[in-house]
Amino acid sequence: MQTKDLHSWNLSYSQARDCQKNLASKVQLVPLKKQPKLIAGIDCAFSKDGEKIIAAVVVLKLPNFALVETTTAWRKVTFPYIPGLLSFREAPVCIAAVEKLKTKPDLFIIDGQGIAHPCRLGMAAHLGLFFDKPTIGCAKSRLIGRFEEPPLEKGAYTLLKDKKRMKPDTQYTIRNTQYETIGAVVRTRTNVKPVFVSVGNKCLLKDAIKITLACAVKYRLPEPTRLAHQFVSKLKLKT
Repeated sequence: MQTKDLHSWNLSYSQARDCQKNLASKVQLVPLKKQPKLIAGIDCAFSKDGEKIIAAVVVLKLPNFALVETTTAWRKVTFPYIPGLLSFREAPVCIAAVEKLKTKPDLFIIDGQGIAHPCRLGMAAHLGLFFDKPTIGCAKSRLIGRFEEPPLEKGAYTLLKDKKRMKPDTQYTIRNTQYETIGAVVRTRTNVKPVFVSVGNKCLLKDAIKITLACAVKYRLPEPTRLAHQFVSKLKLKT
């Protein structure tokens, strides 16, 4: 599968921040045009020595989640660990794995944040721009935002909100701080911890919630990312 070439990965900390802010404005929050038939899950992990990153992509066909294709890739770690800039550390290997795909998924689910990120450009949003495809972030934990715990039943969810981003020259006080919805806290199994869902690119939050729930057939994680996690975990043991 061909991906876009949006920027160099040889960036300094400040250059990465500027790049992030620029790309965030390009994320498309638009209704999903069609129901996906091929969904890809992506997850990555570090080798035991911490010097390499391994990525796995699993493509499944709906509605029975039949396995269509898997690909993997690995890269040396070249970007330091900096909170908020993890996609500059992990995205290149994910892109390399996706570029090996013979099939073209209709949608990607990524184990990470979409716009539920301080700069509104987490891993799923960043990759969504490179893939130019509908992309969903489904994270196991919260990065930012405030929320109320959703009811315990499967399918329940509450909204994840964060302070609305203001222009640098805008003056405002805590009293009139505005909040915006950046994602949802979704219960994919009854009495099990929720997942944190947000838009990556080319879909709306309601689409992301619906597809996440449809893919969480037996487990807490949606099947595409659950299988990708299993796959990359096995690869990690071999490195």
